[in-house]
Amino acid sequence: MEAGALSVEEALERLRRLPYEDIGFAAVDHHRALRTGFPEVILGEGKTVQQIVAIAERLLSGSDRLLVTRVGPETYAALKEKAPDAVYNPTARAVTVDRRTEERRPGVAVVCAGTSDLPVAEEATVTAELMGSQVERMYDVGVAGLHRLLDKLEGLRQANALVVVAGMEGALPSVVAGLVSAPVIAVPTSAGYGASFKGLAPLLAMLTACAAGVAVVNIDNGFGAGYLAAVINRLAWQERRE
Repeated sequence: MEAGALSVEEALERLRRLPYEDIGFAAVDHHRALRTGFPEVILGEGKTVQQIVAIAERLLSGSDRLLVTRVGPETYAALKEKAPDAVYNPTARAVTVDRRTEERRPGVAVVCAGTSDLPVAEEATVTAELMGSQVERMYDVGVAGLHRLLDKLEGLRQANALVVVAGMEGALPSVVAGLVSAPVIAVPTSAGYGASFKGLAPLLAMLTACAAGVAVVNIDNGFGAGYLAAVINRLAWQERRE
């Protein structure tokens, strides 16, 4: 369906490209954005700097956005040589390139229980922002000091989708879901003492949440949560326009 985001000429040029490009160690998916609305994302873990840069170059040859997750400053420096407009978020350990001019849509809130959860929360935030959502950050509002969360109640209730990040016992998503009507995407983190079993305890707690409207992604998966929140927000705005 025509949405006006691309000119006819640009759409035809993208369709003319091969669906994927084999560069030996990777098959770069150039049609990912056409199918799903967002280009292929590079997971940096397990890849060399040279591999990441090569994949990024090929993706940017046909896309105005790039997201590389789980990388350090060395990889960022190498990417910036090829893409001077690349931006690094050291907390999220993510590199982004965003060459679009559209304004971001309000509607996503990223909530985290404690400062130890910030790397996962920021990964979710970076992802949702690159996908076109304006993100409201609400950090260090865990259940040990519930008054901090209640101070954010107005902002929580304005969101179309909420990402709630917590380690330890993982109680925060249930509390948030009991206060809002929007979907809550719960993210367990590996932050916590020994009995949290590197995120397994909060994962199980979130999977057994008594509050309705809670979906759960895997341990430390800020990217997956931010992606889902942005998709929900995009659909909410589309419904408003229609």
